[in-house]
Amino acid sequence: MNSMRARRRWPSAYARVLNGEVADLFAAGADVVQIDEPYMQASPELAEAYGLDALNASLEGIAGTTAVHICFGYAALVQQRPSGYSFLPQLKRCSCMQVSLESAQSGLDLSILSELKGKKIILGVIDLADMQIETPDIIAARIRRALPFAAAEDIIVAPDCGMKYLPRDVAFAKLVAMVAGARIMRREIGGAE
Repeated sequence: MNSMRARRRWPSAYARVLNGEVADLFAAGADVVQIDEPYMQASPELAEAYGLDALNASLEGIAGTTAVHICFGYAALVQQRPSGYSFLPQLKRCSCMQVSLESAQSGLDLSILSELKGKKIILGVIDLADMQIETPDIIAARIRRALPFAAAEDIIVAPDCGMKYLPRDVAFAKLVAMVAGARIMRREIGGAE
């Protein structure tokens, strides 16, 4: 069997298994199910060849709110971040409703968000590589950077990625700052607290 056909079979089989797990999570009462996807960023050529098809297959027939997190890798393990994603505009063709991005640590060029119209953006605004606690003003500035490229109602603020490598007190303080920064932005754009 040629290697490309073999490479396509594994993601296809994995997508069927993942589809069942996503369906089970919604059946158990989940409001939103997020799939973390580290390989599309790392291997954009393969993602282009068959990754998006596999991702869509994993969401086929799913009626609940779905999100995909395109991961740069845990900040504690991956120190250098590119300033842009190698596979992101293609997610416009993904059947997920929300796309989760890391923008704080990488200083991501947020103009790419204009390519994802129609998707909710889960915008990473907490830098997980820095033990310093962001101020609410820093968080607000990170949110503000997205507004020229995505509607405020389409932005959901979040940490860049998982917080498991941060000490609990640091993680909690960063989340408190994130909430306060989001409140600043709600007041600024005229929304409710």
